[in-house]
Formats: sequence, structure tokens, C-alpha cells
Amino acid sequence: MASHEDSPLVSKTDNKEPIKRAKRGVIYVVPTLVLVILCVSRIIFNTESKSKVAKDAVVNLVPAGPYKLVEVQEGKSFFTHYNFFNGPDSVGSAGYNTYVSQSRAEKLGIASIITDDNDEECVYMASAPTEDGPRESVRLEGKTRFERGLFILDVRHMPDGCGLWPAFWLTDEENWPNNGEIDILEGVNGQTTAKTALHTSDKCDMFQHVAPYAATGHWERITGVPDHFTGELDFETNKGADNCDWEAPHQWYNEGCTFVHDRDDTIGGPVNAIGGGLYVLEWDPVGRYHESGVDMGFIKAWVFTDEIPQNLKDVIATAGLEDASQRVMPWPESWNTTPYAYYTIGDGDSGCSADHFKNMRIVINLAFCGAVSGNRFSSECPKQAGRYNATNDPVTTCNAYIQSNPKALDEAYWKIKVRDIYEYRNSCQRIHLLIHA
Repeated sequence: MASHEDSPLVSKTDNKEPIKRAKRGVIYVVPTLVLVILCVSRIIFNTESKSKVAKDAVVNLVPAGPYKLVEVQEGKSFFTHYNFFNGPDSVGSAGYNTYVSQSRAEKLGIASIITDDNDEECVYMASAPTEDGPRESVRLEGKTRFERGLFILDVRHMPDGCGLWPAFWLTDEENWPNNGEIDILEGVNGQTTAKTALHTSDKCDMFQHVAPYAATGHWERITGVPDHFTGELDFETNKGADNCDWEAPHQWYNEGCTFVHDRDDTIGGPVNAIGGGLYVLEWDPVGRYHESGVDMGFIKAWVFTDEIPQNLKDVIATAGLEDASQRVMPWPESWNTTPYAYYTIGDGDSGCSADHFKNMRIVINLAFCGAVSGNRFSSECPKQAGRYNATNDPVTTCNAYIQSNPKALDEAYWKIKVRDIYEYRNSCQRIHLLIHA
């Protein structure tokens, strides 16, 4: 079997214990990122707590009603909702970059509040070259922990090009993979098709648990994975990546369960060319439709680039209004649009219990090369690989390309206009906790 390091999705530490992927980052996102959470996250977890409470709390979730706005992140206050990670990328991701502190990022001009051509304040995040080669970049880690929520990203431009690995995702790094990971928006080497992926511990399998009509997308196809014992490439097995377990058999290492959009113009260059789009993820571990909560837990994902539901337009347009009575709340049922990705979680007919996803925070980062973009560099960026190849190693070749500081990296940034956080109305009154000391 080929070594795990040869796989495009490696995620382990030096002591061979699994860690989260330090991924990713920066997409030039803009006007509005709207998040929806339940106040259960406020009850259980201190916003930055790493205590055993976060690990041992057992939450009896129940269905909840419509959303309400609980926090607005925008303009000059945006960065107060995040910590800047300061240090090299993780061993699992091995990006050719170093994340810097807020003061360093501001000094370099790679994290700031700017005013765009429409006279709107936006959050700007990018990267900067260094003499040693690895770029200095930004990784934001949210201070709030989530147990569920609705996340709406209004993206006007995202990094698009070879050697880039940007992402917007949810994770609990200290308890990965047990508390799961949800990749909401992630781009590699200029791809143009959106994907949503979940990464978990074992016993989270979507096989025969997601109806064909539940989503317009499809499972990513997997073949050619090295045999675990012989190392020989297995091209006889061709299956969908529908097992979320990071070590699932017949899938790439840490592939997870990956849904692929049915259109090839839903991320990167095509979206930038039309001025951006909306990326939406709804995570409801119980389901708010039935009081019993049985059979209704889910994670869904949508991409809207042209026909945007009126409710979403109104949500974005009114999110910043001081008069709360004038704000429009998100209501997915009114969109009348089938998601491109659909996962069943929770009790009932599900192959994945809801406790695979908990205590997660938002991470926004921009990595370069590394375990994913680097390992796939030669196959996905053959022109650049041919010019910078010196060792026939795709990661080293990718690093050489990034070190050359090509003009294409001018597009490796994102702008964020606003991020709003919602919760379900009255949900706090319906939460029951059992906390083990």
C-alpha cells in the first residue's frame, strides 16, 4: 500500500494520532456571511473553552422553530469575533505557509477593513511572500462554538488558481475527528465545481441512507485507492465517497463523505466572473419539522449564483438594520430549491448519530500546496508543474511555484462584508443538559 503521505487527504500528527486538517482559507467573500446557531451552544460551551465540559456534555436536542438574529459581525468589529492563529500549518495539512498574528497581518496589509468601489466596508484577507519561500497567511478561528446552525456566505470573489487551498469550515480541533468537521466551501488548484464534505470518526455512513431525490448533486467517485495490505492500486472498486469515517475502507485517506455539485461553474473562476454567489449550509441534528425529532436530522448545502430565492435576498438586505422588527429571518422551506448535498444524521433511519458533530467553531484560512493542493498539483496544474518541476515530487514542485510569487497569486484573497448569527426562537427553553464531571 502506498504511504498515507502519498494520499491527497493525509491528516495525522507525528505521533500517528489523527488531527484536524489545518486547512484552508481565504476566499474573497463579500457582502454577507450569515450564520445561524442555536443558543444550546451558548449554554454548553464557553466561547473559547477547552474544558472537559465541552467534551463530556450530553445534549438532548429537540426540534426548534424559526430563526432570529443574535449577533452581527461586520466592519471594524469583525475581527473581535475571531482569534488569529499564529504559527505553521498543521502536520496533517502541511501547507507551504505560516499563519501570523493579527498585529503582523495588519502590518503586512493582509488583514484589514477596506472600503470597496460601492462604498461598503469589507473585511480583506490575503497572504504575503517571504524570502524563505512559505507565504505568510491568515487563519481565523471563531470564538463561538456551534451545535447546529444555518450558514449563508455571500461570496463575490474567491481565490482561484494553482497551488491554492482556501476554505471556510467548521471543526473542533481539540477533539478531531470525534466531534467532526464540515467543509462548507473549499477550493483546490482552481477547481470549478463546489463540494461539501463531512469528516468524522467511525460509524457515520450515508450508504443507503440518502434518497436519490434528496439532492441534485452526487457522491464523489472513488477508484484507484491502494490496497491496504498489498499497496496495489484497486481500479476494480469504483464507489461513491459516502462513508464519512476519515479512515473508511476503499476511500482516500480522510476523504470523508463528499457531495459534488451537479454544475461545474459553482466555485472559483466561473463564479468570480459573474460577481459571486451564495453558499448555504444548514445543520440541524434533530429536525425542526416533527416534535419527535425522529428521522429528520440533516445537513444540507446549496449554491446560488443566478436565481437567488427572495427570502435570501431579503435576509442579506435587512441583516444590518438597527430596527430588529424590520429584519427578515431566513426560512429555507420558502426557497423551494433542492440542496445539492444532503446528509442524514440523528436518530431513526440514519447511519450517523448526531453526536458526530458538536462543539464546532468556524475556521477561515488560506493554505498553499500541502497535503491536498500539493499532492494534486502535477495532475491538476500540468503547465505550472512542467515549468517548476525539479524533483518529480508534486508537493516540492508546488512549493517552487508558490515561492516564485507568480502574479496569479494577486487573486488569492477574500473580502467579507458582514456575518450575521441567528438562533432558533425559544430554543433555549427546550434544552436539557446532562454534564458529567
